[in-house]
Amino acid sequence: MALFLLLLLVAAALGITGAVANGLLYLLIIGVVVFLADMVFLGLRLRHGGRRPVR
Repeated sequence: MALFLLLLLVAAALGITGAVANGLLYLLIIGVVVFLADMVFLGLRLRHGGRRPVR
């Protein structure tokens, strides 16, 4: 869960920097891509759950 929050924080920072700074639109795009990858990661974690294989 810490990785999810870290990636979410990085995506927000890149998105805000890209939106505010003039000429750094690519940072906004990278922030959106990181956010989408983070959502996919969260979806996979929730889908598989925290189950461990039975021995």
